[in-house]
Amino acid sequence: MSKVVTFGEIMLRLSPQGFLRFSQANNFDVVYGGGESNVAVSLANYGISVDFVTRLPKNDIGQCAMMEMRKRGVGIDKIIWGGDRLGIYFLETGAVSRGSKVVYDRAYSAMSEIKSGMINWEEVFDGAEWFHWTGITPAISQGAADVCLEAVKVASKLGLTISTDLNYRAKLWKFCDAAHREGIMAELTSYCDIILGNEEDAEMHFGIKPEGISVQTEGQNIKAEAFLSVCQQMMEKFPRAKKVITTLRGSISASHNTWAGVLYDGKKMHKTRQYQITDIVDRVGGGDSFMGGLIYGLLKYPEDDQNALDFAVAASCLKHTIKGDANLVTVDEVNKLMGGDSSGRVAR
Repeated sequence: MSKVVTFGEIMLRLSPQGFLRFSQANNFDVVYGGGESNVAVSLANYGISVDFVTRLPKNDIGQCAMMEMRKRGVGIDKIIWGGDRLGIYFLETGAVSRGSKVVYDRAYSAMSEIKSGMINWEEVFDGAEWFHWTGITPAISQGAADVCLEAVKVASKLGLTISTDLNYRAKLWKFCDAAHREGIMAELTSYCDIILGNEEDAEMHFGIKPEGISVQTEGQNIKAEAFLSVCQQMMEKFPRAKKVITTLRGSISASHNTWAGVLYDGKKMHKTRQYQITDIVDRVGGGDSFMGGLIYGLLKYPEDDQNALDFAVAASCLKHTIKGDANLVTVDEVNKLMGGDSSGRVAR
């Protein structure tokens, strides 16, 4: 199948054990992850050839991040080295009515100090057919935004399919004002064939809101129809886009979410079944696992958007049962859930 390239920052994640608060922690669990690296791990698990491109510091922590990718079957020979530190984020896992918290410590990271010209994108994309980036990468710094723009321009010139997860992160966009942010994201997104984003992403990045219906983001009853106008407005703004997709998360509590998805191809809106995800183990990376499943599904079933969407939602549903950033499930496990088997019985 096709070769995929993802580009972004991988970080060191430090979390108090279990559901402890930061103030209770005497030690932290260590995980490596980030939006685009999580997508790469999913694709590698599904048997897709995938390279992850980033900039890492040439020290033991940078080497550990690289080895985590290699261990998961992700190509790491396009990684560049430089800078002094790996970005860090601290995660306090919520439960029931207490939400999770994230504290970033990624200023002056190797990736935040990347500059135009450091990556030879012609070489990176040799033999590739798909390029994926997220809205997290240009939010890191102006340099990261510039390099991401270099990447999409070259990928477009070479005829690659380009996808994005818009991933608005209020805590990250510090180097520019809202107008500059919108300009950066609009230019980058204009090169994309596949756009994933929820209603917050569309509104915060582009001022696009649902028309004629309220989007309920609390509780179970997320109405897929509420997103039709958002998808239509996105396609009007970005005429290159062939598909606009969103996940539908209903947050009943930190431990119980509903989960579904919709895909609009310009003519038809596809919807999935709604999953009840109770006793969540780790919801971080849920959107990334959806994106990894979606890319796989669109490559595997290029003429069947419904099947691709169903695979993405089932894959990301399973991710909520797995500790860490990345989704460590197989195609067979996803297909089993798609087929209706959610019993969790021991496989003997």
